[in-house]
Amino acid sequence: MTEAKFQKKSHLGLKILLAVFIAIPTLQLSAQEEVQQSQAKFSRLMRLIDGYYVDSANVEKLTEDAVIHVLSELDPHSTYISKEEVEKMNEPLKGNFEGIGISFNIYKDTLLVTTTIAGGPSEKVGLRAGDRIVEVDGKNIAGIGIKNTDVFDMLRGDKGTKVNLKVLRKTEGELLAFTIIRDKIPIFSLDASYMLNKNTGYIKLSRFSATTNDEFVDAMKELSQKGLENLVLDLRNNGGGYLKTAIEISDQFLDDNKLIVYTSGLHDPKRDYDASAKGLFETGKLVILVNEGSASASEIVSGAIQDWDRGLIIGRRSFGKGLVQKPFFLTDGSMVRLTTAHYYTPSGRCIQKSYEEGVSEYRKDYANRMSNGEMFNADSIHFDTSLKHKTLVNGRSVYGGGGVMPDIFVPLDTSQYYVYLNQLRRKNVIYNYVLDFIDINRDDLQKKYPKFEQFNRGFTINDEIIEEIVSLGEKEDVERNDESLPFITDKLKQELKAFIARDVYSRNDMYKILNEDDPEINKALQVFDDKKEYEGLLVTNE
Repeated sequence: MTEAKFQKKSHLGLKILLAVFIAIPTLQLSAQEEVQQSQAKFSRLMRLIDGYYVDSANVEKLTEDAVIHVLSELDPHSTYISKEEVEKMNEPLKGNFEGIGISFNIYKDTLLVTTTIAGGPSEKVGLRAGDRIVEVDGKNIAGIGIKNTDVFDMLRGDKGTKVNLKVLRKTEGELLAFTIIRDKIPIFSLDASYMLNKNTGYIKLSRFSATTNDEFVDAMKELSQKGLENLVLDLRNNGGGYLKTAIEISDQFLDDNKLIVYTSGLHDPKRDYDASAKGLFETGKLVILVNEGSASASEIVSGAIQDWDRGLIIGRRSFGKGLVQKPFFLTDGSMVRLTTAHYYTPSGRCIQKSYEEGVSEYRKDYANRMSNGEMFNADSIHFDTSLKHKTLVNGRSVYGGGGVMPDIFVPLDTSQYYVYLNQLRRKNVIYNYVLDFIDINRDDLQKKYPKFEQFNRGFTINDEIIEEIVSLGEKEDVERNDESLPFITDKLKQELKAFIARDVYSRNDMYKILNEDDPEINKALQVFDDKKEYEGLLVTNE
């Protein structure tokens, strides 16, 4: 028997096994009895394989494969997470981890500190951006092919534990020794917060974590002191997070007792989540930015705002995830995130896109949107009219079954998707240049431009730097493309300047540069300035 035929038969056998494993209950047995029978059948099979199979078999892996396959047959968002992955998965949503508090990059086979987290243990002992960590607890780590995962294993650890470092600093003649006491390190979900003009604020959220609402409240208070009247909330490429946090953020914009979202499932009775009376921004003009990467919690917020005609949604159709998952631990410390309910926007929309064609086809949705023209033309988007709903104040038409459709469509800027620019990005040519540039010029930049505003006004990326990038790309097997260069040069200069600002000043300042000519933000500013257009869009979309 050929290997291909054997694999085909084996795959067919696994499908038959799993079909039996999740078979539809017979009328004669209760659901609980069916589960017990299936469990006993599967357990016996594993014992038979372990005791009688012709070759050695990894029963643990077979069981994990079966669990993964069963979950994939349910829906695209019910998933299995191994014991080793559970803790790492939870860190971004918990909003903190325990470590020494640095951002780093593996540069020229050396661990380079790019920033120290304000108030963190590394900053407190005097570690600086630009330092090279060459030794950890007496072990050399320079020039040995260290990876990011190795750094996490060495530098993260329980709060209160010590780590001893030897550091190479360019201005010092010998290695510097540091003893750092690990502590809780915040993982911020709010990427940027600043004023776009004298009365319009901008906040970008990357996820909905346990600390997001507190971060948002602090940012709003600061913006309010600077004259905030209008707000742009950027949820582009925000893949979601906690349902509770999405409700908290929505609550900041909606009046008391207004429905934010409700959930309902076969074993999860309908539950309403209403706004309270404590919102920080219930009356000002509001725009929420979304795109094809805005999912789940982002869609709860944008759906609630749209359904209550509270503000405008600008961008492109969101991802389309309307399923709620709950975590359940298994006996070995692994976990399944099982879909237990659908969520519905206040008008009754379930924005979950179809997954009837299976997980594989579901994951091709982005490519399908590109190929059918949806990313570039709103007329290419078609909704099922049977899933039509009305907004709750002004009766505008909105649709379920496929994400949140913005009130103002902004097509994809294809310039950032040019193959040549993406090749430079993927090979890390751009950021490696920035690391080298800052390593040489950090002190001079800080002396010449003590404040970001001075840097932003006075610093420019010249054409010589672009030529250096092109040459570095060629060394990384990225062939020079003179046809594309004129189209991507401005974008490349902007990106380089933004990365430099991030590493010398702050992440907030990086976004100030990247957002200077952002089409969605510019459209938001335009409608804020035109009261008639803003109010008119909230009244009708026909």
